Amino acid sequence: MSSPNNAFTVQQVEKFTIIEFRQPSLMDPVELESIGTSLYRLVDEEDRRKVVLDFERVTYLSSQAIGIVLTMQKKLNALPHSKLVLCGVGPRLMELIKITRLDRILTIKPSQREAIKVFV
Repeated sequence: MSSPNNAFTVQQVEKFTIIEFRQPSLMDPVELESIGTSLYRLVDEEDRRKVVLDFERVTYLSSQAIGIVLTMQKKLNALPHSKLVLCGVGPRLMELIKITRLDRILTIKPSQREAIKVFV
């Protein structure tokens, strides 16, 4: 399944939902509005509770994109047996995450395989 705007793909692997962003830039406000709506629907309507966001192809994130990640974190934290894990975060994004101190509240792993281990 892919999102309407093809900004990401969604894969179900066992109990895990893996979302792979397909573009190097998550900066466009209109596109991010659509991405946010699609991601929130996965949690709110499809009851996906073990979510991995894979940023391997992403180089640039806007503050709006960070807001979407934080909203996903908040939604999942409110549900039992739920977790959000980020993976594939490159050096440039990691620097941004550390500057904003989000590394203290987000779970970040180097790869999808490592991310899935967090749920086990």
